[in-house]
Amino acid sequence: MADSQTATSAPEFKSAHFIGIGGAGMSGIALVLHERGYAVTGSDLKTSRYIRQLTRAGVKVHVGHEAATIDEVKPDVVVVSTAIPESNSELVRAREL
Repeated sequence: MADSQTATSAPEFKSAHFIGIGGAGMSGIALVLHERGYAVTGSDLKTSRYIRQLTRAGVKVHVGHEAATIDEVKPDVVVVSTAIPESNSELVRAREL
């Protein structure tokens, strides 16, 4: 049987940036992290009710995708929606770092 502490351990980080934060799934994960004290930012192509909810909760969300966003927020981890193409400028920049 696996050690339960090992099975539930996650890498340590303080900040996360979500590329494609505007959907129900990604916004939900982002909100949970924010509520647990992580510094959370995100971006999406357009605003949505989920983005408005995140903004009201204090999460900084960029509408549009720009490589400079990654340089600006300097996240420890980047979480990417499956809807985001490999050519996305933020994803490309994050992989360069």
